[in-house]
Amino acid sequence: MAVRGERILQVGRKHIGEPYVLGSLAPKDNPKWKGPWDCAEFASWLVFQAAGVLYGCASDSADPASADAYTGYWVRDAETLGVKIPIEQAMRTPGAAVLRSPQPGATGHIAISDGRGGTVEAHSTKAGVIASIISGRRWDMGILVPEIEYSERDAGQEMGEPKVVIYRLTEPRMTGPTVREIQRALKEKGFPPWPIDGDFGPSTHAAVVSFQASRGLVIDGEVGPRTARALGVKLPAADR
Repeated sequence: MAVRGERILQVGRKHIGEPYVLGSLAPKDNPKWKGPWDCAEFASWLVFQAAGVLYGCASDSADPASADAYTGYWVRDAETLGVKIPIEQAMRTPGAAVLRSPQPGATGHIAISDGRGGTVEAHSTKAGVIASIISGRRWDMGILVPEIEYSERDAGQEMGEPKVVIYRLTEPRMTGPTVREIQRALKEKGFPPWPIDGDFGPSTHAAVVSFQASRGLVIDGEVGPRTARALGVKLPAADR
Protein backbone atom coordinates (compact mmCIF):
# COMPACT_ATOMS: atom_id res chain seq x y z
CA MET A 1 0.00 0.00 0.00
CA ALA A 2 1.42 3.36 -1.02
CA VAL A 3 2.41 5.80 1.70
CA ARG A 4 0.53 9.08 1.51
CA GLY A 5 2.08 12.51 1.79
CA GLU A 6 -0.06 13.29 4.83
CA ARG A 7 2.01 10.76 6.76
CA ILE A 8 5.14 12.93 6.39
CA LEU A 9 3.23 15.85 7.86
CA GLN A 10 1.81 13.81 10.74
CA VAL A 11 5.24 12.60 11.79
CA GLY A 12 6.80 16.04 11.38
CA ARG A 13 4.29 17.79 13.63
CA LYS A 14 5.27 15.56 16.53
CA HIS A 15 8.74 17.14 16.52
CA ILE A 16 7.80 20.82 16.76
CA GLY A 17 9.89 22.46 19.47
CA GLU A 18 12.94 20.24 19.04
CA PRO A 19 16.41 21.79 18.56
CA TYR A 20 18.20 22.77 15.35
CA VAL A 21 21.95 22.43 14.84
CA LEU A 22 23.34 23.16 11.37
CA GLY A 23 25.22 20.15 10.01
CA SER A 24 23.77 17.68 12.50
CA LEU A 25 23.19 14.12 11.30
CA ALA A 26 19.86 12.39 11.92
CA PRO A 27 19.92 8.58 11.66
CA LYS A 28 17.17 8.10 9.11
CA ASP A 29 16.27 4.64 10.41
CA ASN A 30 15.88 5.72 14.06
CA PRO A 31 12.16 6.41 14.68
CA LYS A 32 12.88 7.71 18.18
CA TRP A 33 15.31 10.45 17.11
CA LYS A 34 14.43 13.76 18.77
CA GLY A 35 17.09 16.00 17.25
CA PRO A 36 19.13 18.00 16.84
CA TRP A 37 18.09 18.56 13.25
CA ASP A 38 18.94 20.76 10.34
CA CYS A 39 16.41 21.46 7.62
CA ALA A 40 17.50 18.83 5.08
CA GLU A 41 18.17 16.16 7.71
CA PHE A 42 14.67 16.68 9.08
CA ALA A 43 13.04 16.46 5.64
CA SER A 44 14.99 13.35 4.61
CA TRP A 45 14.36 11.69 8.00
CA LEU A 46 10.62 12.31 7.60
CA VAL A 47 10.63 10.76 4.12
CA PHE A 48 12.46 7.67 5.37
CA GLN A 49 10.20 7.31 8.40
CA ALA A 50 7.11 7.59 6.21
CA ALA A 51 8.17 5.54 3.19
CA GLY A 52 11.39 3.71 4.05
CA VAL A 53 13.34 5.34 1.19
CA LEU A 54 16.31 7.69 1.18
CA TYR A 55 15.90 10.92 -0.75
CA GLY A 56 17.99 14.08 -0.74
CA CYS A 57 21.09 12.31 0.60
CA ALA A 58 24.69 12.18 -0.65
CA SER A 59 23.97 8.56 -1.60
CA ASP A 60 20.38 7.36 -1.60
CA SER A 61 21.67 3.78 -1.38
CA ALA A 62 23.81 4.40 1.71
CA ASP A 63 23.28 3.04 5.21
CA PRO A 64 20.28 5.04 6.47
CA ALA A 65 21.97 5.45 9.84
CA SER A 66 24.77 7.54 8.32
CA ALA A 67 23.28 8.95 5.09
CA ASP A 68 24.02 12.68 4.89
CA ALA A 69 21.17 14.93 3.71
CA TYR A 70 21.61 18.37 2.13
CA THR A 71 19.42 20.80 0.20
CA GLY A 72 21.77 20.46 -2.78
CA TYR A 73 21.14 16.70 -2.84
CA TRP A 74 17.40 17.40 -2.75
CA VAL A 75 17.84 19.61 -5.83
CA ARG A 76 19.87 16.85 -7.53
CA ASP A 77 17.23 14.21 -6.80
CA ALA A 78 14.37 16.47 -7.86
CA GLU A 79 16.09 17.05 -11.20
CA THR A 80 17.15 13.44 -11.82
CA LEU A 81 14.51 11.33 -10.05
CA GLY A 82 11.61 13.77 -9.92
CA VAL A 83 9.33 15.35 -9.19
CA LYS A 84 9.67 19.16 -9.42
CA ILE A 85 6.39 21.06 -9.08
CA PRO A 86 5.38 24.73 -8.85
CA ILE A 87 5.34 26.30 -5.40
CA GLU A 88 1.60 27.01 -5.76
CA GLN A 89 0.95 23.28 -6.22
CA ALA A 90 3.20 22.38 -3.28
CA MET A 91 1.19 24.78 -1.09
CA ARG A 92 -1.92 22.66 -1.76
CA THR A 93 -0.18 19.30 -1.33
CA PRO A 94 0.29 17.88 2.19
CA GLY A 95 3.78 16.40 2.58
CA ALA A 96 5.27 18.12 -0.47
CA ALA A 97 8.58 19.90 0.05
CA VAL A 98 9.35 23.52 -0.79
CA LEU A 99 13.00 24.38 -1.32
CA ARG A 100 15.33 27.35 -1.61
CA SER A 101 18.47 26.21 -3.44
CA PRO A 102 21.87 26.47 -1.71
CA GLN A 103 24.44 29.05 -2.76
CA PRO A 104 28.23 29.11 -2.20
CA GLY A 105 28.78 28.90 1.55
CA ALA A 106 25.04 28.97 2.26
CA THR A 107 22.80 25.99 2.89
CA GLY A 108 19.54 27.01 1.28
CA HIS A 109 16.40 25.82 3.07
CA ILE A 110 13.70 23.16 2.85
CA ALA A 111 10.30 22.83 4.52
CA ILE A 112 7.34 20.44 4.40
CA SER A 113 3.98 21.78 3.22
CA ASP A 114 0.82 21.17 5.25
CA GLY A 115 -1.34 21.59 2.14
CA ARG A 116 -3.01 24.71 3.52
CA GLY A 117 -0.23 27.24 3.02
CA GLY A 118 1.67 26.30 6.17
CA THR A 119 4.85 24.34 6.87
CA VAL A 120 6.60 22.10 9.32
CA GLU A 121 10.34 22.74 9.19
CA ALA A 122 13.63 22.66 11.04
CA HIS A 123 14.05 26.40 10.70
CA SER A 124 17.17 27.69 12.45
CA THR A 125 19.27 27.55 15.60
CA LYS A 126 17.19 30.34 17.09
CA ALA A 127 13.76 28.90 16.25
CA GLY A 128 14.29 25.12 16.15
CA VAL A 129 11.57 22.97 14.57
CA ILE A 130 8.50 25.11 13.94
CA ALA A 131 5.24 25.44 12.05
CA SER A 132 5.40 28.43 9.72
CA ILE A 133 4.01 29.61 6.37
CA ILE A 134 5.07 29.34 2.73
CA SER A 135 3.64 32.63 1.46
CA GLY A 136 5.77 35.75 1.58
CA ARG A 137 9.05 33.83 1.46
CA ARG A 138 11.32 33.14 -1.52
CA TRP A 139 11.40 29.55 -2.82
CA ASP A 140 12.87 27.96 -5.93
CA MET A 141 10.84 24.77 -6.33
CA GLY A 142 8.33 22.36 -4.90
CA ILE A 143 9.23 18.65 -4.73
CA LEU A 144 7.29 15.37 -4.60
CA VAL A 145 9.18 12.18 -3.70
CA PRO A 146 8.33 9.57 -6.38
CA GLU A 147 7.68 6.70 -3.93
CA ILE A 148 5.00 8.65 -2.05
CA GLU A 149 1.38 9.16 -3.07
CA TYR A 150 0.22 12.76 -2.72
CA SER A 151 -3.21 14.33 -2.85
CA GLU A 152 -3.65 17.94 -3.88
CA ARG A 153 -6.26 19.98 -2.02
CA ASP A 154 -8.66 22.30 -3.79
CA ALA A 155 -7.27 25.72 -4.57
CA GLY A 156 -7.35 27.87 -1.48
CA GLN A 157 -4.74 30.30 -0.27
CA GLU A 158 -2.78 31.76 -3.16
CA MET A 159 0.98 31.99 -3.15
CA GLY A 160 1.91 35.43 -1.90
CA GLU A 161 5.16 36.82 -3.19
CA PRO A 162 7.47 38.51 -0.66
CA LYS A 163 6.22 41.99 0.20
CA VAL A 164 9.75 43.37 0.28
CA VAL A 165 12.80 43.03 -1.94
CA ILE A 166 14.99 40.13 -0.80
CA TYR A 167 18.67 40.90 -1.39
CA ARG A 168 20.93 38.05 -2.44
CA LEU A 169 23.73 37.01 -4.78
CA THR A 170 22.33 37.08 -8.32
CA GLU A 171 23.54 37.55 -11.89
CA PRO A 172 23.37 40.36 -12.79
CA ARG A 173 24.07 41.54 -9.27
CA MET A 174 21.68 43.49 -7.10
CA THR A 175 22.92 47.03 -6.54
CA GLY A 176 21.80 50.30 -4.99
CA PRO A 177 21.50 52.26 -1.75
CA THR A 178 19.83 49.44 0.21
CA VAL A 179 22.75 47.13 -0.58
CA ARG A 180 25.11 49.82 0.70
CA GLU A 181 23.00 50.10 3.86
CA ILE A 182 23.19 46.32 4.31
CA GLN A 183 26.97 46.45 3.87
CA ARG A 184 27.33 49.23 6.44
CA ALA A 185 25.12 47.36 8.92
CA LEU A 186 27.21 44.22 8.45
CA LYS A 187 30.36 46.23 9.14
CA GLU A 188 28.83 47.68 12.31
CA LYS A 189 27.91 44.17 13.48
CA GLY A 190 31.49 42.98 13.00
CA PHE A 191 31.15 41.31 9.59
CA PRO A 192 32.61 43.88 7.18
CA PRO A 193 32.25 43.12 3.47
CA TRP A 194 34.75 44.76 1.16
CA PRO A 195 34.32 47.09 -0.53
CA ILE A 196 31.23 48.92 0.70
CA ASP A 197 30.09 49.85 -2.78
CA GLY A 198 26.38 49.09 -3.05
CA ASP A 199 27.08 45.91 -5.06
CA PHE A 200 25.79 42.63 -3.58
CA GLY A 201 28.73 40.47 -4.64
CA PRO A 202 30.48 37.41 -3.16
CA SER A 203 32.06 39.41 -0.32
CA THR A 204 28.68 40.72 0.84
CA HIS A 205 27.15 37.26 0.44
CA ALA A 206 29.88 35.75 2.63
CA ALA A 207 29.41 38.45 5.27
CA VAL A 208 25.65 37.81 5.34
CA VAL A 209 26.23 34.07 5.77
CA SER A 210 28.61 34.66 8.68
CA PHE A 211 26.21 37.12 10.31
CA GLN A 212 23.28 34.71 9.98
CA ALA A 213 25.32 31.91 11.55
CA SER A 214 26.27 34.14 14.48
CA ARG A 215 22.62 35.03 15.15
CA GLY A 216 21.07 31.58 14.76
CA LEU A 217 19.17 32.57 11.60
CA VAL A 218 18.55 30.51 8.47
CA ILE A 219 21.96 30.44 6.78
CA ASP A 220 20.90 31.09 3.19
CA GLY A 221 22.94 34.21 2.40
CA GLU A 222 19.77 36.17 1.65
CA VAL A 223 18.71 39.39 3.35
CA GLY A 224 14.99 38.85 3.82
CA PRO A 225 12.77 40.23 6.60
CA ARG A 226 14.33 38.29 9.51
CA THR A 227 17.94 38.99 8.57
CA ALA A 228 17.13 42.62 7.76
CA ARG A 229 15.45 43.01 11.15
CA ALA A 230 18.52 41.59 12.88
CA LEU A 231 20.71 44.03 10.93
CA GLY A 232 18.45 46.99 11.60
CA VAL A 233 17.86 47.54 7.87
CA LYS A 234 14.51 48.46 6.31
CA LEU A 235 13.89 46.67 3.03
CA PRO A 236 12.04 48.46 0.22
CA ALA A 237 8.64 47.21 -0.89
CA ALA A 238 8.67 44.76 -3.78
CA ASP A 239 7.24 45.88 -7.11
CA ARG A 240 3.79 44.46 -7.80
